[in-house]
Amino acid sequence: MKLEGKVALVTGSSQGIGQAIAVHLAKDGADIVIDYRSHPDGAKDTLNKVEAAGRNGLIVQADLSSVADVQRLVKAGIEHFGKLDILVNNAGVDGKNADFWDITEADYDTVLNVNLKGTMFTTQAFVQYLIGAKRTGKIINISSTHEEMAFPHFTSYCMSKGGLKMMTRNLAVELGSLGITINNVAPGAIVTPINTKLLNDRVKLDALKQNIPLGRLGTPEDISPMVAFLASSDADYITGATFVIDGGLMRNYHEQ
Repeated sequence: MKLEGKVALVTGSSQGIGQAIAVHLAKDGADIVIDYRSHPDGAKDTLNKVEAAGRNGLIVQADLSSVADVQRLVKAGIEHFGKLDILVNNAGVDGKNADFWDITEADYDTVLNVNLKGTMFTTQAFVQYLIGAKRTGKIINISSTHEEMAFPHFTSYCMSKGGLKMMTRNLAVELGSLGITINNVAPGAIVTPINTKLLNDRVKLDALKQNIPLGRLGTPEDISPMVAFLASSDADYITGATFVIDGGLMRNYHEQ
């Protein structure tokens, strides 16, 4: 098992992509800090799956828009397991479908505070720990094809993912000499709870599938193997990169 003896913190791991990542990393040998904001039952389900894989888990509730919560989350993981080796910044929100001229300050803050501010300060707390403990580590951000691809009516979301892309590139340079790598995984259209409305709209779903060369939406299990690879020693010489997992969507997308 390539991650045996490692400890990974996966934010937003009570459902969807985050849960799949937590379970995959556990199957590869890592103990898992399971973070959730508002789905305690999902977090317990993730814990059960981590334990079924033979690893240990710790559930921590935290609102990533709060820096104090972020710092408490990282501290709890270190205190429980004695260390952290891997950070997966998965938690995120997509915000409201709205014309640019109708976006409110509250809508903007909701998206940017979780997707960008939360990711930045979770990463900062993790890096501060690594520096203090004189350890190396790996950071994997779950970004989106929309760090590159326009998505009309979701401007705040695209801004947050574009900012994440630049943060990753900048930190790859700043953290490289410390032995800390940072990379993005950018999913396309994935079957997760966040896409429930789309999945129940047959017309929009069929139109989207026509834009995907592989002819289907992805699953959380399509994403987790790449995260596990980037968390392993096989990826020691990879940093500052984005790995797109979208079935070819970015190369074929056009607005209907």
